[in-house]
Amino acid sequence: MIFKYILGFVFYLVTFLSQGQDTTYARSVIKKLTSKEFLGRGYVNDGVNKAAKYLISEFKTIGLLPIGKSYSQPYNFNVNTFPGKISVTIDGKQLEAGKHFLIDPSSKTLKSGFQLFKTDSVTYKAFDARKEAPLEIKLRKKLTYTVATKLGDKSVVELLIDSFPNEIKNIDIIFENKFLPNFKCQNIIGYIKGTEQPDSFLVYSAHYDHLGAMGTTAYFPGANDNASGVSVLLNLAKYYKKNPSKYSIAFIMFSGEEAGLLGSKYYSEHPLFPLSKIKFLTNLDLLGTGSEGIMAVNATVYKTQFEKLDSINNQKKYVTQIKQRGKAANSDHYWFSEKGVPCFFIYTLGGVTFYHDIYDLEKTLPLTDYVDVCKLLIDFNNAL
Repeated sequence: MIFKYILGFVFYLVTFLSQGQDTTYARSVIKKLTSKEFLGRGYVNDGVNKAAKYLISEFKTIGLLPIGKSYSQPYNFNVNTFPGKISVTIDGKQLEAGKHFLIDPSSKTLKSGFQLFKTDSVTYKAFDARKEAPLEIKLRKKLTYTVATKLGDKSVVELLIDSFPNEIKNIDIIFENKFLPNFKCQNIIGYIKGTEQPDSFLVYSAHYDHLGAMGTTAYFPGANDNASGVSVLLNLAKYYKKNPSKYSIAFIMFSGEEAGLLGSKYYSEHPLFPLSKIKFLTNLDLLGTGSEGIMAVNATVYKTQFEKLDSINNQKKYVTQIKQRGKAANSDHYWFSEKGVPCFFIYTLGGVTFYHDIYDLEKTLPLTDYVDVCKLLIDFNNAL
């Protein structure tokens, strides 16, 4: 009996690995993408393009074909950064970047001390010798970072409200911004040729960029957002390399998502094959959890396709539930949807809630329903 169980487990393991739904590989990808080497896959020290180089090497190793001569689709955009040392002191207390405070990403260089005056329950204005300074302090329940492509009229410092239960009086602040006009970035595209209709495509997409670094001590790893989705895309690429589809399968990794869906917008306006040839696109983001199922954005728009997805899950019980949302401009599927390409944006629900902060780490990511989500995506594409 024990031998029977062991044999069954070995069979399951071999099947699992042959399908490409490999959590060991997923962990290695997520750990690599969230490492200090890529510094949050942003714009300080060119972290995003260093990550792109790694991902292109993975495409080559898996055996994906480039569309044309290159896996890379270059484009550019403006972005503001803070590459140097940042120092913020409140009433004599030195603060930790990312933990106690954030510099709003549209802020400009400041090097001075200011008096603070409270104007409402969450806002302080700064004064220098009784003259209002171009600085505002905001108290936040959670510190959530973003990316800015333009400079603001004034600088803003966000403070974690729990760290400052009493009124604050003074701030000493030192930081320099570096605005990067026409920062060179890239989308990454590879595909597996279809066995029967190679000119028609099913597409998987995921953004590989994140928020980068803020100063020299804080960076935003982006494990769930979206190293998790990238790892799923790579695992699916491994699966389809071994199990080619009737249609060609394209894998697109976008940059610039956190800066405003810029990479996907550029691609939708400069497609490497006609958008009309895309039978369906599935965008993957925030796939590191799953204890409460998954969400399908555009489910109420593409009802027939959602019924297929839901029917498969009801039959095979991959995830606890599939929730529905309508149209939303919240990830890279949006520009394709706007141009009439049928698509879903899939993300997992439940589990850790770290988002756009310094705590979105590989070690905290549970990958709760990782394998089953992969199986569901494969079965759904097969149904299409």
